[in-house]
Parts: sequence; C-alpha cells; structure tokens
Amino acid sequence: MSTTAQRATLPAPAPGIASALVWGAGQLINRQAGKAAFFFACFAGAIVWEITSGNYYAGMDFTARSNGGFFVKGLWGLITLGTRPRQMTLTGLTEGDNSIVLMANGLIALLTLALLAVVWIWSVRDAVRYRAHLNAGGRRERSRDYFRQLWDGAFAYIALSPGLVLIVFMSVLPVLFGVLVAFTDYNRDNLPPKNLVSWVGLDNFATILSVPAWTGTFMGVLIWTVVWAVFATASTYALGFLQAVLLANRRVRFPRVWRSVFLLPWAVPAIVSALVFRSMFNGQFGPISQFLVDIGLTDERVYWFTDPSMPNLARGVALLVNLWLGFPFFMALIGGVLTNIPPEYYEAARIDGAGPVQQLRYITLPIVHKTVAPLLILAFVSNFNNFGVVYFLTEGGPDSADYRFAGSTDLLITWLFKLTLDNRLYNIGAVMSLVIFIIVGTISVWNLNRSKAIREL
Repeated sequence: MSTTAQRATLPAPAPGIASALVWGAGQLINRQAGKAAFFFACFAGAIVWEITSGNYYAGMDFTARSNGGFFVKGLWGLITLGTRPRQMTLTGLTEGDNSIVLMANGLIALLTLALLAVVWIWSVRDAVRYRAHLNAGGRRERSRDYFRQLWDGAFAYIALSPGLVLIVFMSVLPVLFGVLVAFTDYNRDNLPPKNLVSWVGLDNFATILSVPAWTGTFMGVLIWTVVWAVFATASTYALGFLQAVLLANRRVRFPRVWRSVFLLPWAVPAIVSALVFRSMFNGQFGPISQFLVDIGLTDERVYWFTDPSMPNLARGVALLVNLWLGFPFFMALIGGVLTNIPPEYYEAARIDGAGPVQQLRYITLPIVHKTVAPLLILAFVSNFNNFGVVYFLTEGGPDSADYRFAGSTDLLITWLFKLTLDNRLYNIGAVMSLVIFIIVGTISVWNLNRSKAIREL
C-alpha cells in the first residue's frame, strides 16, 4: 500500500490527538503546513512567554512563587493569595506578597489561558474534521484556501473578535474580581500588603444572613430599593406618557416650544440638578423650608433629609426629584411612538363610537406599551442602581439607628459604596454587588422573557 493510501485511511482521531499534544501537529500530519505553522506559533508563543517571564534555570530549588512565569505564578497566586506577608522594619516594608495583586494577575493569566484554550480546541477539531473529510473521499484543501474561506465566511466574527477580547479583560475581569473578593476576608482589618488575604468560602454570606444587625440592614435597604425602583419607573413613565399625549393633541399651540421646555430637566446633568435640589431642600438654609415658614404652613423649618423621625419625607422628596429628572426621557420616547400610529386607527374607532378615553385606553396605550416595554425594564434596572440621584441628593440620609453603615434612603448601590469607599469592608461590599447582580439579572430576564416585544424580535 502506498504512503498516500496509508495517510488517506489514517483514523480521524489520530491527528486530533497529535494536535492536542503539540498544536499544529495534526495539521502537519494532514499535510497542511500553513495551518500547522499558525497553530504551532500560538503554542510556541505561549511557552516562550511563560519561560521568558519566569526563572526556569534555578535548578532543584524551583518553586512556583519564585521561579514560575506568567501562567504558573499567576495560577499559584490565584490559588494561594500569597504565602509571605510583608513586615515593617526600620528600612520600610520587606519583600512579600500582595494578595490583591496576585488575585488580579491570576485572573489575567486564567482568562488568557481560556482564550488560548479556544485556539487549542480549534486546532484539535480542525485536525479531526479534515482527516474525516479525507477518509470520506474528499479532495485536499490547501491552507491558503482554508484561510481565504475562513475570512470570507466568518469575517463578522473576525472583525468582532478584538472587541470580544477587550470585553473579556475590561468587563469580565472586574466582574470576576468582585465575585472572588466576596469569598475572602479582604476588609479594613486585613489590608494588603502588610496582611495576606485568605479564602473564607461562604462566611461573608453567612454573616449577612445570620448577624441580626447585617440582616436587618440588608432587608430594609433591599425593600426600599425595590419600592424605589418600582415607583421611580412607574411615575416617570406615567408623567412622560401624559405629557406626550397632551403635546400630541392638536388643540395645543406651539407644541415644539412646550416640548423644548419640558426636555430641559433631561438636558441638564442629573448630578447638577440633584445638587441644586439638595440646596433648595436644605433644612437650615434652604429657600423651600423658609417659604413654608413665611406663609405659615409650618411653625419651624423642615429638615427634609436629616430628620430621623420622618424618613418617608426624604424618600418622597427623592421620588419627586427623580420624577422631575426622568419624565422627559419617556415623554420624548413616547412622543416619537405616537407620531407613528396610523391615524386610520383613530378614525375607525370614532366611526365605531369610541370616545377619547376609549381611544386612549384601547389604541394608544397598548401600542405605546408594546413598543416601550423593553425600555421600561431597562429603566427599572437603571433606577434599581440609581446611585447619582440618591447619593448626591440625600447622601442616604436621614441616619437610621437600626441600620449598619446605611441611611433611610440608601439603595443597595449607595450602601455598597459606603461599605467599600467609606468603611473599606470590601468583602461585604462584594457580597452586596453579587446580590444586586442576581436580583437585577433575575428580574430583567424574567420580564424580558414575558415581553411580547422581545419575543417578536
């Protein structure tokens, strides 16, 4: 039997096994030198990177900490979070491990290995697929033709791949870092580089659920966050819908002028508006409290954001300010939807005897809601994490004696900010970020799956 015939009947898994051991070896067996060179270059590049970034010439004293390269030391640091704390001496801090740096480097190494694993799997599958193609009597394919077909058929994926890599390292990496911190003892009492951080498993979650002070604060802030998100979304949507319908009425003169006026709250940065309202509602110097005293409506100045006996007053003001800032978005959005509703719908409804209220209920509202429903969900998620309005307006106040590091108007996101930036409880803050992600993600997926607008895409 000739060599060509022997190669043609080679079992399909054989080149795959060869590529699994040495990238590109299967392609070389399949007589595709170009593809073999490509995959082997990726394989050799990873090995060279590891060797040159480490110290593999230390003889028998090799350790992952001292001699490992980018991948070996990275994974070692991710698993151990360091073994040698730094000590303060007369000459400064000694050499040692920084657990947080090791965790970050370990995640980078792990994600890089994941990307390399994609190329490795590609190499193995390509070797097996092409050998099976030859065994079935298919014609040989040059590497040049393969890459040309790959470029033509998967151009969109190739063009998107750099963005995907950036997303992995710029978005996925911080998320994974935050998730891992939730399983450590990284807090103000255990800060690197002087101290080493350790893995503690689910202890932080148990603390939130078992310590009454933490549990009470968590449940109180969570309930208010949900109430805030629901009312903030519903109120801005309702007022925006009302304003859009009124401006679409033919009896309203100069609708463009009115629309421009109502869009001003949306045009001004929300932080600036929140700070202005905070000054206006200042209990000691604000003009609103003084005006209420001057007209005799109150006997003394009202401390809107600092009176612990009236937390609902601060919450109500926060909702009103958010209404002022949020309704122009829905007004502009719904106004655009109304212009696309065929007038024949209303004409047919009038012929059938439907009045303005019935037209609004059975024509305008269903069409608008069907179009705006996905954005309503996004608005709910945005309000659930509406850090700017609450923090810059009330700073979470008034203070509550029942809460730990939180005020009566604090949302989960502002409480998380206080836990991390103000109190350096990074592990508890990471737990809160996971809780926020789970709640928001679950609600968003559930609502999007129920939305007809999403199902019809």
